[in-house]
Amino acid sequence: RIRISRKGQGQGSFYGPFVSAKERGFVYQIVRKAFGLRTCKRLPKRACLRYHLGHCSGPCIGKISKRDYQARVERAKSALSGRTAELIGSMREEMAIRAGRQDFERAMELRDEINALEHLQERQRVEQNRKYDQDVLSYLIDGESVHLMLFKVYRGTLTGKEEYQFPSSDDFLEEFIVQYYSENEPPEELIVSEAIDGSLVDFLSHLKGKKARVTIPRQGEKRELLLLAEKNLEISVFGDQAKLVSLQEALRLPRKPEVIECFDISHLAGSFAVGSMVQFRKGKPDKTNYRRFRIRDVQGGDDFASIAEVVRRRYSRLKKENKELPDLIVIDGGAGQLSSALKELREMRVKVPIISLAKKEEEIYLPGLNEPLNIKKSERASLYLQEIRDEAHRFALAYNRLLRKKALSE
Repeated sequence: RIRISRKGQGQGSFYGPFVSAKERGFVYQIVRKAFGLRTCKRLPKRACLRYHLGHCSGPCIGKISKRDYQARVERAKSALSGRTAELIGSMREEMAIRAGRQDFERAMELRDEINALEHLQERQRVEQNRKYDQDVLSYLIDGESVHLMLFKVYRGTLTGKEEYQFPSSDDFLEEFIVQYYSENEPPEELIVSEAIDGSLVDFLSHLKGKKARVTIPRQGEKRELLLLAEKNLEISVFGDQAKLVSLQEALRLPRKPEVIECFDISHLAGSFAVGSMVQFRKGKPDKTNYRRFRIRDVQGGDDFASIAEVVRRRYSRLKKENKELPDLIVIDGGAGQLSSALKELREMRVKVPIISLAKKEEEIYLPGLNEPLNIKKSERASLYLQEIRDEAHRFALAYNRLLRKKALSE
């Protein structure tokens, strides 16, 4: 079978790495469809949808012999190794032989495989012809802050992106270029939306050791790259704000919940019980403010009492140290967990809006309401809460596993 491996470890043959997920996905789709390779871990007893769509040769139901299937596997290996030219030549010879024997069905299959491989070969040729690297710089100004997106493009393929935020000034773009490329190798071509000083171009050329180009595209592929960077930046900056506004409206909060803290409990049949707290600030995880707790006062798997303990420990400390309280507290669980946490907050006289999110149907519970809020789990506000809750669950589970691993090694 053919599959994507992100670690490159284990049995089988590995091809890559690819410079981007997009390029890897393109090659994967072409090869598995062209040769009808299966993707299932175990052969099913009945043909799956991929077979009926014509994307799999159907070895599970005997539609192809073991010998013929293995031949397809070998061709796929050749294609993934980049030997498409010699592979296409041998396949053309076989297609002619099949047609001469009046085996037109297989001849047509080979023709389709050849067409797919020629498409892949052309894609590889285009990528190889792009010998230089590019950086794409886009920015937007929001009040007194500049948000800047940097795309790294290698031989026409987007390989990564970096995002920066800093105070606005009259010469912020030139200052950023000088500072960034003093520490990072400049590209052969820098794509920007506005002209920059000629001395900066000379500066980049000096650092590069050869002529560097600065391009302000008006149309074509480079213009599309610049627009893509701008779109990514808009989503990154204003998408987070949209999440906060939607959550504020859904929960009818007095202000945008810019700082949200979420709690989860994890244990294994009552043992190794731990709690986690993650903090999201302005729509993004703030990992410097994550906290984890070993449950001290609760025996067994009592989630209600465990939630009460971690909430009490967290906010009694913040109150004692006179530190900032969050704009919203989220509890992983239903009405019972919410009630336990709310009781602790009231005893400490901590006044912060609090809700809970139940996993199964992603129901949102508020204090004083017998029924969950009428919010669909596909709405933006619910999706944001799910994102936060899932991160709290991941963090708690990781701590639980760490404690179990330490116990086994002792």
